[in-house]
Amino acid sequence: MIKISDHRYDHMIYNRLGNSGLKLPAVSLGLWQNFGSAYDFDNVENMCYTAFNAGITHFDLANNYGHPYNGSAETNFGKVLKGGLGEYRDELVISTKAGYEMWPGPYGDRNGSRKYLISSLDQSLRRMGLDYVDIFYHHVYDPHTPLEETAHALDQIVRQGKALYVGISNYKRETTAKMQSILKELGTPFVVNQPSYSMLNRWIEEDGLKDYARDNGLGLAVFSPLSRGALSTKYLGGVTDEMIALGKGKNITPDIVTKLNLLNDIAISRGQTLSQMALSWILRDGVVTTVLTGASTPEQILQNVGAISNLEWDKDTLDKIDLILK
Repeated sequence: MIKISDHRYDHMIYNRLGNSGLKLPAVSLGLWQNFGSAYDFDNVENMCYTAFNAGITHFDLANNYGHPYNGSAETNFGKVLKGGLGEYRDELVISTKAGYEMWPGPYGDRNGSRKYLISSLDQSLRRMGLDYVDIFYHHVYDPHTPLEETAHALDQIVRQGKALYVGISNYKRETTAKMQSILKELGTPFVVNQPSYSMLNRWIEEDGLKDYARDNGLGLAVFSPLSRGALSTKYLGGVTDEMIALGKGKNITPDIVTKLNLLNDIAISRGQTLSQMALSWILRDGVVTTVLTGASTPEQILQNVGAISNLEWDKDTLDKIDLILK
């Protein structure tokens, strides 16, 4: 087992998740494609321990995470837990999700039915070797299943002891409000929405979800905070033929490259990398509880954690960024 640092809590910031009693680290680790069976397990394990030693206590998964097989990220994380990290289970917040296509047939396709959600969580718990998760999410709104059914399934999951809290992901403001109303009446600990959000993707501001969360005591755990790598230095010189051949940079237009370079200048003036500034910007006003970051190396995790070293913002800088992003 990799050594656990006695100083793992010295530098991380922990934010309260909405009005709940649960705190999450400002930077969390999302175990998506790079944590599946196609990748070196030693590196997967090293990334998990690096995160924990840096104060990241929140590990976010989903039933369909992992490449090339759905569920392989949970399976690998279960191996990490069994290999030693599980000794610190009470120091970890582990979340998983269900909602997208997972297994063949009508009960495993994209939906929010009681049948699918409860079956999927049982599978996730087996893959990870857990009795419960801390947060269980409905991964995506299903217009074909009544919200009441999805809500009652989430409530049942908590009452069965399979999850401590529940959340939703990829829900807009209107459906979030409806779900919160139903779960409040049921007395279910509904604490978080997980939407995408970044400097280049500000839909939660336009939709009103961000303001709704702030005004109604709901936490936000945002994914794709770097727009799948766009908010890094790799595209400052534009998109190369090699990147195109690898299927990368498809949405990086010359206009976006110009914006990235202007943002990078501001990041340098703040003593940050572009990616660190992008994470800090998301946390700028205290509405977002945590940013869910991905990684392919331990070094990337440590760089992302470095974002919290400068969370101070002045109005002039924020106005400059808004002008660049228009």
